[in-house]
Amino acid sequence: MAVKRRTKAPGLPPRWFIRLAWSVHRGLHRVLGRRIALWQPGRKGWGALRLTTTGRRTGRQRSVIIGYVEDGPNLVALAMNGWGAAEPAWWLNLQARPDALVELVDGQRLVRARAATGEERRRLWARWVAVDADLDAFAALRPAETAVVVLAPRPGEPDTMPAD
Repeated sequence: MAVKRRTKAPGLPPRWFIRLAWSVHRGLHRVLGRRIALWQPGRKGWGALRLTTTGRRTGRQRSVIIGYVEDGPNLVALAMNGWGAAEPAWWLNLQARPDALVELVDGQRLVRARAATGEERRRLWARWVAVDADLDAFAALRPAETAVVVLAPRPGEPDTMPAD
């Protein structure tokens, strides 16, 4: 079956709406917990996780909820910032300090982040295109290439820590 491709650039909601949606999602997580705000990849092909990084300037813990796909033991996210021009703060933090904590529906993982490159990036991008056929059109709205971020289990750490 051929993937339907868009012939014109997709439209995005206003930036204020995107930021409001992020705030609502974080609030759901805070109030209702991971069982509502986080999910494993399913019919949609992608899941939602909570990523906690260390601030590159402040050294303080910062958390964000982002989408991911699974690639073996790795979790793969796109550093897209709602398709805005700027790199997302979580990705800038990971570039400075790649060790992070990921919260999933079934527990937590200690991970080390890196950008996929070359053939790995092409393969993982294709995984995301399978989830959203318009991905290339959305990515074209950004002035720079969207990083494909691999969150790999830290060596010597357990795969998953039990949920609280």
